[in-house]
Amino acid sequence: MTGWTLVALAAAVRARKISPLEITRDCLARIERLDPRIRAFITVDRTGALARAQALEADAMAGRWLGPLHGVPLAHKDLFRIAPLPTSCGSKTAEYFVCERDATAVMRLTDAGAITLGKLNMAELAMGPYGDNAHHGDVQNPWRMGHVSGGSSSGSGAAVAAALALGALGTDTGGSIRLPAGCCGIVGLKPTYGRVSRAGAMPLSWSMDHIGPMARTVQDVALMLEVIAGEDPADATASARPVDDYLAGLERPIRGLRVALADNYYFDGVAPDVARAVQEMARALERLGARVEPLRLPDPQVIHDVSGIVARAESTVVHTRILRERPHELQPAVRARLEVGERISAHDYLQALRLRARLTREFVQDVFDEADLVLTPVTPTAAPALAEVTAGDGEAIAARMGRFSRLTRPWNGLGLPVLALPCGASLDGLPIGAQIVGRPFDEATVLRAGHAYEQATDWHRRRPTPP
Repeated sequence: MTGWTLVALAAAVRARKISPLEITRDCLARIERLDPRIRAFITVDRTGALARAQALEADAMAGRWLGPLHGVPLAHKDLFRIAPLPTSCGSKTAEYFVCERDATAVMRLTDAGAITLGKLNMAELAMGPYGDNAHHGDVQNPWRMGHVSGGSSSGSGAAVAAALALGALGTDTGGSIRLPAGCCGIVGLKPTYGRVSRAGAMPLSWSMDHIGPMARTVQDVALMLEVIAGEDPADATASARPVDDYLAGLERPIRGLRVALADNYYFDGVAPDVARAVQEMARALERLGARVEPLRLPDPQVIHDVSGIVARAESTVVHTRILRERPHELQPAVRARLEVGERISAHDYLQALRLRARLTREFVQDVFDEADLVLTPVTPTAAPALAEVTAGDGEAIAARMGRFSRLTRPWNGLGLPVLALPCGASLDGLPIGAQIVGRPFDEATVLRAGHAYEQATDWHRRRPTPP
């Protein structure tokens, strides 16, 4: 399991070098052995996964292939509706999110031949950057027990890093795909807002939620995106723009691409080892022919603050019922964040939406006239110890949360595509991640740059030694 990438496994299944049933059994055995300590899963669907694998193996033997993911075991964040499994959204209530249809993104992966191993742990109601969860256990970072796995798609990051699954779906409202990717040393993509349908997934902030793939390599993520992207009648915000052939574009050279290295905000207060790793990545891109220049971005704190108003107001509306009827079930930090949303006026919310739209237009015009891509760190530090960041009262925890996710949140407000990928290691050996940001709906260029860097370095080949 530790040697496979998603793309390589799919090719091996098609070449009949390995069977869907064999690889599924391997995954389930690894989950049984390792997950009692890692806590990446909320629900393991052993019976359903084996039945699906057996059917796909029969299809393969008969020469019938569902699609490019035939026989590949995946798992998904527990806010996607996948019948008949419950959807707790990381809450105490097993069936917190009820929906009439399965999540479109999951159905598209299934139609392409994927196997679902189960539902993955997450921060309660997708509201937390660390991976702690009082109801289902704190997700552990496979690189070091007791350290932050990143949130809120914490189980997705840990499951892929520990080779419990070949890939996973996550969601991202303020960094929830990129934070776990950065902390766990894997690749995660927050696509452009509207690139992937959100139908069948619990909303947190309907104007800033993104669904995206998480896997071991940029190539793996590109394949998953190609499968899940595209318009959907069940989601009016899903774009009708044609879906690019992301895999085919990966091998194009990056010579001449203009890469902006943010010289304000994104390196303020960042740990020296993180700054060095991202700057070395910039030099590696230069060696590949890209033109890297420092660029002062429009003040990201403004879009950070504006999108915070929008996200808090919308999330409180989504979760009003539990906040009013069962507030005692919520973790203190989650409850506190929802209560802030109750104090936001309609005037402030609408003004924030208007300002956000203006800031997005200005950012795209001003920055992408000067550059094709923007490069920043994912987090200010490598994954800290869980005990340190979750200590103290709610106010102290909330302040630490804000600092930890401050480099990812602005990009949700802007709705731009952002790829997180490993680019180094901290002084004590934990993964360091970088973000590559592109123009709206230009995932192809973002992925191409990430793939070129990946092929020239070895950071994506590092694997943790889970307990």
